[in-house]
Amino acid sequence: MDFTQNERLNQINEQTLIIGIDIAKHKHVARAIDDRGIDLSKRLVFPNSLEGFQFLLEWARQLSADTSRPNLMLGMEPTGHYWMNLAYFLKSQGERPVVVNPMKVKKSKELDDDSPTKNDTKDAKVIAQVMRAGRYHEPTLPEGIYAELREGVKLFDIIQEDLSSIKAQIHNVLDRYFPEFITVFKKWNGKMAMALLKLGYLPTDIRQKTEEELLYDVKALGTKNVGVARMRHLKKAANSSVGMTVGLRMAREELRYLVDQYEALNERLDNLKEELEELVLTVPGADLMMAINGVGAMTIVGFFAEIGDLSNYKDPRQIIKLAGLNLMMNQSGTHRGKTTITKRGRRRLRSILYQVARPLTFHNDAFKALHQYYKHRRTNPLKGKQSFVALGRKLIKVLFVIGTRKCEFSEERMLRDIPHMRDVQAA
Repeated sequence: MDFTQNERLNQINEQTLIIGIDIAKHKHVARAIDDRGIDLSKRLVFPNSLEGFQFLLEWARQLSADTSRPNLMLGMEPTGHYWMNLAYFLKSQGERPVVVNPMKVKKSKELDDDSPTKNDTKDAKVIAQVMRAGRYHEPTLPEGIYAELREGVKLFDIIQEDLSSIKAQIHNVLDRYFPEFITVFKKWNGKMAMALLKLGYLPTDIRQKTEEELLYDVKALGTKNVGVARMRHLKKAANSSVGMTVGLRMAREELRYLVDQYEALNERLDNLKEELEELVLTVPGADLMMAINGVGAMTIVGFFAEIGDLSNYKDPRQIIKLAGLNLMMNQSGTHRGKTTITKRGRRRLRSILYQVARPLTFHNDAFKALHQYYKHRRTNPLKGKQSFVALGRKLIKVLFVIGTRKCEFSEERMLRDIPHMRDVQAA
């Protein structure tokens, strides 16, 4: 991963063949230019298939030989997911595919023809022109354990979304048929409440049974510590329920189905979480990162799922930028506007770092002291959320050092290495 734009510009010279590719679902379009932006060939349209990818590579390498430009640079927009298959293919063939920010492409459309017109042929050349200006990046294409972690975290998110949907649907059924249920049980997904829901009992069913019969049915499902008082409360709620009394047969089936789905998803989620935590331990330095007070195993799983191999980075500031936590200043002359973060990077990585910041301030003395300093320093004190963002940036630096040097985290050393914290530590 290149660090400076100067380094990227230095890769573009009279021996470079720049190929911009506009990605679509079924067909892609490629345009080739030289280091001065001159077209070197007609456009190439190729399908989204192995034959199409091979055709692109053969065309590019033949053009490279014909123009005496041995350095191939193939780039595309990372829009959607269609670009990934081509990027991995090019990487497997020894090429180094690059990506350009779609926002840069959009803002560059009018430079050549003073028109915002959009079409595949034009976009492919605009992408190539943006690459020629050095405004490209080498994408993170994880392989091995890092690819497994990324796919695992994606599945983890899918299951959590499905769980949220199932929860909402269970609440929907209860609101329609037994709205008083949540007055009897504080947690609808507690053991006793889940036993009743699995049985599909609605107010009509509960009114027809005695307290002892209800108690027996619940205990038969393995639920212990169930008292008659709770069953009495349940019957009282059922007797005064305003729930619907139509469609009861299918309502019971719906409730049983949703509860079964809820339990199955929870079990699947627990198993996946355990598997991911085992996988991440094979990453060098991950065990040392998880030893930090306030940092959980799933935080490290998500961290590596987003950034991939740490050896791809020269400096932690690259990861900070990848997370969109780099600062954006608004100033001109004597004007000093508000400083914020760019939020231009990976949203999930940014979310992981923000969410772990709060437990760090509770369980880690070093981060707690740093949080207090950020909020109460004399110049430019930060608000709570702003401080959490700053702590996320600091955590990236800590994890980078641990992962690259394979050293343990020391709270005392972290405070000692921060100049403005020495006086606080001494006090």
